[in-house]
Amino acid sequence: MSTASQTNSWVNAKILRVATVDSFTKLNPLQLWKNPVIFVTAVGAVLSTGSLLISSFSGFALQITLWLWFTVLFANFAEAIAEGRGKAQAEALRRTRTQTWARLVKNGTEERIAAPDLKLGDTVVCEANDIIPSDGEVIEGIASVDESAITGESAPVVRESGGDRSAVTGGTRVISDRIVIRITAEKGNTFIDKMISLVEGASRQKTPNEIALSILLVALTVIFLLAVATIPFFAWYNEAAAGQKNVVDVSLPVLAALLVCLIPTTIGGLLSAIGISGIDRLVRRNVLATSGRAVEAAGDIDVLLLDKTGTITLGNRMAVEFIPAPSIPAERLARAAQLASLADETPEGRSIVILAKELHGIRAREVASPHVTFVPFTAQTRMSGVDFTPSDSQQPSIRKGAAESVKAWVEGQGGLYPNAVTEIVTRISRQGGTPLAVAEGREVLGVIYLKDVVKGGIKERFAQLRQMGIRTVMITGDNPLTAAAIAAEAGVDDFMAGATPEMKLMRIRAEQAAGHLVAMTGDGTNDAPALAQADVGVAMNTGTQAAREAGNMVDLESNPTKLIEIVEIGKQLLMTRGALTTFSVANDVAKYFAIIPAMFGALYAVNGTAGPLQALNIMGLHSPSSAILSAVIFNALIIIALIPLALRGVTYRALPAVEVLQRNLFLYGLGGLVAPFVGIKLIDLALVATKLAA
Repeated sequence: MSTASQTNSWVNAKILRVATVDSFTKLNPLQLWKNPVIFVTAVGAVLSTGSLLISSFSGFALQITLWLWFTVLFANFAEAIAEGRGKAQAEALRRTRTQTWARLVKNGTEERIAAPDLKLGDTVVCEANDIIPSDGEVIEGIASVDESAITGESAPVVRESGGDRSAVTGGTRVISDRIVIRITAEKGNTFIDKMISLVEGASRQKTPNEIALSILLVALTVIFLLAVATIPFFAWYNEAAAGQKNVVDVSLPVLAALLVCLIPTTIGGLLSAIGISGIDRLVRRNVLATSGRAVEAAGDIDVLLLDKTGTITLGNRMAVEFIPAPSIPAERLARAAQLASLADETPEGRSIVILAKELHGIRAREVASPHVTFVPFTAQTRMSGVDFTPSDSQQPSIRKGAAESVKAWVEGQGGLYPNAVTEIVTRISRQGGTPLAVAEGREVLGVIYLKDVVKGGIKERFAQLRQMGIRTVMITGDNPLTAAAIAAEAGVDDFMAGATPEMKLMRIRAEQAAGHLVAMTGDGTNDAPALAQADVGVAMNTGTQAAREAGNMVDLESNPTKLIEIVEIGKQLLMTRGALTTFSVANDVAKYFAIIPAMFGALYAVNGTAGPLQALNIMGLHSPSSAILSAVIFNALIIIALIPLALRGVTYRALPAVEVLQRNLFLYGLGGLVAPFVGIKLIDLALVATKLAA
């Protein structure tokens, strides 16, 4: 989207400045409480500060206290950076909302009012160069609309009354012609308002996975809190048993440092940023999710329902041939097909009119009749055509559409459906084309051959999805033979031919009943029930208001293949959260080998030799103070180091789940185990070299 390019990098001076200020603002206990792990860290920092002020002052205790506060600030900074990117996008969106006047139609007259004063259900008029004042649906007319302020795409789009391209968005501009719009959004609840609220994080709620992980982190924190609370008693008992006094440092700063190093502060500090950045990555791809739950669900999807036209194929099927039935002149078939297509505004319908003109010189004005009633295509009848008024009662009705529907219509009037036509339909279907039968009354005239083209690279995309364990299902209104040919060429796992809106809904429910999570796209009012039923329903921005409200995502570019990218983003979100959780837990191990020997290394020491627990100092850290400081400093710095990864996300690869798990365990499990040993040792050497630790 247009706003995305302005904030592509998280290293943005303005965002960094704002995030730095917000890091201190978020020290408010009411905000910290929302993140229990960081709240406990802040409490430890407060207690350490109090101890520093009350008891004897030391440089060692001061450094521990400062780094505990840095840990809290760095965690706040990670969240503030993620929110800052959203605020930058929201600011750019606000700039698109200029003060607009609306031409309100009331009682047949126009009244000029401010756009914010419009109410739900109001009717407004927009002409060339007018800014559309609010979200709505076109109820009259057709016009070209510039939506670059929302989508970033400079090419204008067509919006018209009826059909599935009637929705318009406030803030976009009419380029040509005149349309009448019914307002469908209340004040403060427009599409741009929702986007601003979402990218700012104001409406973001924790997802089920986040809540479950938060509960786990809280449980680990409580366990370590209880463990650290018992250490003074353990130390005092062993000091008495060994006859040694004050050899174990159990001061408040040291205990706070131990607790903060053991609890999962890394993932605790990054968890919110990971969730916010998942939504942010969707917005950058011009997709608006109504909640983080929808993004998360996309990562768990294992069944994709995809419309054939526009998703798997290029979408504009073109008429390439008229194939007449035996003894029927080709010109008669072309004339009837053209007449039945005059009111068909689809690319297919227009191509039939053009083909009849090019092959046989038939012009629409020569066959048009003032006594014709056009019958529009519907998903239920799967036919269109013309009926003639009683004055033309000698002229039979004409129908054009799916072969099965035309056959039923002809036989319903007592006519016969020729076997030769069935053979033509079968041949075209096996070639992957779309056959449309044409009938005049009880007589079948022949077949129109529509040719469709599978998108380049789509087969490879489906192969990647299959590797990820995702099953793809192509949905089409074509007959089974055509559907099978396209499905084989595209490489989908399954297909549903002759699909009606009711069949889509039933298929989704059946998949969900079998334990699958289902995603689908749609743009029409008849898609709304299926979009609402799907676990991830992606509505096209060009679609109807009903579809946009039913789905839990809206694709601003209205690109049906975006569903594949959405699934990848969802999986990347889950992978990032899992990888950083694994890293956070694994990097605690090194801190045991740093802090425990530092605290208990002198216990049970005999004749100047080190105590038995000093053997755990496998890193050879210089001294107890340098060891504890090194662990605390590493624990704080690793949060900052992982912010780019949390915002960018773990590198996504289309691999089976087992391979992804093994790869991430190796990178982030083993890496999380090894990296802290190296990092703590390097920090220890730096502290000794700079004489910051004795």
